Amino acid sequence: MAGENVFGRWSPAKKQRIRDSRVQGTRLLCDALAGLQHRPATLLAASAIGYYGDRGDEPVTEESAPGEDFLAHVARDWEAATAAATRAGIRVVNMRNGVVLTTTGGALAKMLPAFRLGLGGPVGSGNQYLSWIALGDIINAILHLLTKSDLVGPVNMTAPAPVTNREFAKALGKVLGRPAVVTVPAFALRMAFGTEGAAMLQSGQRVLPARLLASGFDFSFTEVELALRHLLAPSERAR
Repeated sequence: MAGENVFGRWSPAKKQRIRDSRVQGTRLLCDALAGLQHRPATLLAASAIGYYGDRGDEPVTEESAPGEDFLAHVARDWEAATAAATRAGIRVVNMRNGVVLTTTGGALAKMLPAFRLGLGGPVGSGNQYLSWIALGDIINAILHLLTKSDLVGPVNMTAPAPVTNREFAKALGKVLGRPAVVTVPAFALRMAFGTEGAAMLQSGQRVLPARLLASGFDFSFTEVELALRHLLAPSERAR
């Protein structure tokens, strides 16, 4: 929760804050936990699907290799920062979180104003994959991880049916009853976020929650349109 926001223009100073706020903060926490006389049994440590880098339409699971871009290196170091807790005998689960669907923050909240005006649409080519998860499902998955003492290491916190950015825009427009055809071109992204920030917004990962499914977790929402309808339809009727 203390991580520097990845949105914005990536100056060298911002990139350093993105990395340090995650890696150093996690390392400090894990060193402190390892030094306790009465240690917790389990640590659920945040990570991100950015670990996999830009993978096109390749399906990736927890067994897949890390990517090579900046955020992939950050995520790899972020997970490695939990080593002290593991050495101290604490069960560490590295939650590789996808895009959490909620109206109170994150990517969806940033999209809604434009989409409600009929000005939303795909970003760049729209072919990049968006690995999402409903807010209720990620909360239930966290509770699930606490009860599964045999789960250790990386766990993908995403729904089992990732969609392309274009498919997501179409589903969101449909739920809101608005057109969703206004493409955000690559050059506009570069102007707003710089070259590296624009590349992040146009990259994607087709992430599958293999370990969650294998452990018996039952998702409430596996289709993005149904998840969006559940989240947005009541508020849209009230508008």
